[in-house]
Amino acid sequence: MIIVRNLSKSFPPGRRVLDKLSFQADEGELIALLGASGSGKTTLFRCLMLKEKWDDGQYIYGGTDITQINAWDKIKLRKEWAYLEEKPSLNLKKSALKNVLSALLFKKSWIRFLTGTVSEDDHMEAMDYLDKVGLLDKAQEPVEKLSGGEKQRVAICKALIKGAKVIFADEPVSGLDPEAAMRVLEDLQHICRKEKLLVFCSLHQVELAEKFGSRIWGLSDGKLTVDIAGRRLTQREKDLIF
Repeated sequence: MIIVRNLSKSFPPGRRVLDKLSFQADEGELIALLGASGSGKTTLFRCLMLKEKWDDGQYIYGGTDITQINAWDKIKLRKEWAYLEEKPSLNLKKSALKNVLSALLFKKSWIRFLTGTVSEDDHMEAMDYLDKVGLLDKAQEPVEKLSGGEKQRVAICKALIKGAKVIFADEPVSGLDPEAAMRVLEDLQHICRKEKLLVFCSLHQVELAEKFGSRIWGLSDGKLTVDIAGRRLTQREKDLIF
């Protein structure tokens, strides 16, 4: 689904953040990205989501060379991508259900978007997604009353209902207790397999990457130093990353 060749990115005054990265990532993969702070993980995500320009390299998505398309086509492509942050962007005063429905409205007509109206089918679709992540009983609960892990799972539902094919999860379990972190990653893993999504998930914890990643990348000083199928890392591989 995604092919990248020699992606490079520098910030003034000439600090190289990404150094000739090349890879292929396919649907159904959950790629766990490991790296120390400042290794380039967030910059890589921002480049892949077209939120940041890069200096050199080729980026192919779904068979389309993104470097060759116009701005409007890039906007349409972004609709297939979702970004999960450490602190999800949610309306804290609204319920979990209404937060999920807010993402669905972007797919509807302008009149329905402006008026905020939803159909019964919309309502049931949002409830189905909340059910998939175990939040059906919290559907009417204001998001401000949910735990950090529950908020992240609402954000996952928003990504799914808008039709995302690729999810970039940037430290989605940072600050969560171990049980909540496991639940969020279990949801991402399950959805990735069932919906055939491509998920990039940056993490600090090696153990979580080993447990949930179908593939593990290690990023160090802007270089992809490790690219293996999901398994326990050797000490040498850890040293290459950290």
